[in-house]
Amino acid sequence: MLAIRLPAEIEERLTALAKKTGRTKTYYAREAILSHLDDLEDHYLAMDRLEHPERRWTLEELEAELDLAD
Repeated sequence: MLAIRLPAEIEERLTALAKKTGRTKTYYAREAILSHLDDLEDHYLAMDRLEHPERRWTLEELEAELDLAD
């Protein structure tokens, strides 16, 4: 269960969209979260990798290790 407070303008837009389409406000809130969750996770993973660099491989090294080189 999740409860969020939205600014009045956003709440009005969400309500209008739900009425126009016959879907619920919950549906659109869920869709918005799901569509941005991957991006947020990728962002924080990238930031962590930049702050804590580990071994990196070139494409050539990976291809050679996996015997994919032409």
